[in-house]
Amino acid sequence: MQIHDRTSLDGNRERITLVPESLDDLWHLTYLLEPGDKVSGDTTRRIQRADDQMRDTGGQREHMHITLDVEDVEFHRFANRVRVGGVIADCSREDQLGLHHTLNVEEREKISIEKQWKRDQLDRLDDAVEATENPDVAIATVEEGEAHIHTVAQYGADEYTSFTGTTGKGEYASGRTELFDQLGSALSHLDVDAIILAGPGFTKQDAYDHIAEEYPDLTELITQVDVSAVGDRGVHEVLKRGAVADVQEETRIGEEAELIDELTKRIAEGAKAAYGIEEVARAADFGAVEHLLVLDERLRKERGATGEDESGGEWSIDVNEVITDVERKGGDVTVFSHEFAPGQQLSNLGGIAALLRYRLE
Repeated sequence: MQIHDRTSLDGNRERITLVPESLDDLWHLTYLLEPGDKVSGDTTRRIQRADDQMRDTGGQREHMHITLDVEDVEFHRFANRVRVGGVIADCSREDQLGLHHTLNVEEREKISIEKQWKRDQLDRLDDAVEATENPDVAIATVEEGEAHIHTVAQYGADEYTSFTGTTGKGEYASGRTELFDQLGSALSHLDVDAIILAGPGFTKQDAYDHIAEEYPDLTELITQVDVSAVGDRGVHEVLKRGAVADVQEETRIGEEAELIDELTKRIAEGAKAAYGIEEVARAADFGAVEHLLVLDERLRKERGATGEDESGGEWSIDVNEVITDVERKGGDVTVFSHEFAPGQQLSNLGGIAALLRYRLE
């Protein structure tokens, strides 16, 4: 993410002009934007003129710069865009004011966001700027008869491809070699800066030896890690062990995996942990929260006043006040991605939890 300009406005509002440079940056925008913000950018809009109406042509598209009062935001991951819907508050054509419009924000398109920024949103923006310098990483997990490749992103880890083959040596050696060759070929076509090769037992070493012989240029990118499983479980282990963090100074989902494991451990032991909005808010009030964990999807819903708890109503406690309370009393805050397994675990706990400094009775 690039920040081009920051301007302080009245009422503690600030206008930040930025350029998203990747799919990760677009994902971040989904959680930086909320109803009530103003977003400005270039767009096209179909304008219906009087003569067009007579011929029912549907009008012609015109390029214009508009400012929207934001009503809703959607991350279209596979279309590589964020759709920002709202009412036109300002544009070059006065006859378009007050009409609804959707601004499609794509990579390398400049937009300006005007709002009263919250601390966690500014932290997320800083993370997005810093992450631009992080190398791209692939995680390959392999065991007998099975191999998976995941690509690491800030919104989660996506399975890029997977392969199956025969197991063992001897008469099955050709099928095993074919599996390793498929893995090496797929890795050679990825544009990444580092590869984590992981798996149980000695299979990953055999895979590495084959790749080193057939695809020698990949060897300098590969780091081997022992894990007990492959696929999603194996990726979770890789992240938990900090292998990705060795090649990325700060890996968002690696931190999330460690935090959720510590939380579940403490919950199982009946130790210093809290979950659910009421219990977490009580802990924050006592100054007991060491680290607050909150789900991005739930946070956005609550701020948009559309979130619902299990009883069917909105949280009775303002999550923004809880976050402010935690930060004011020296606690850390991590906003989890709902796209990845740790975020899904946090969702099962109500979307908010906390590691505590001491146990509350």
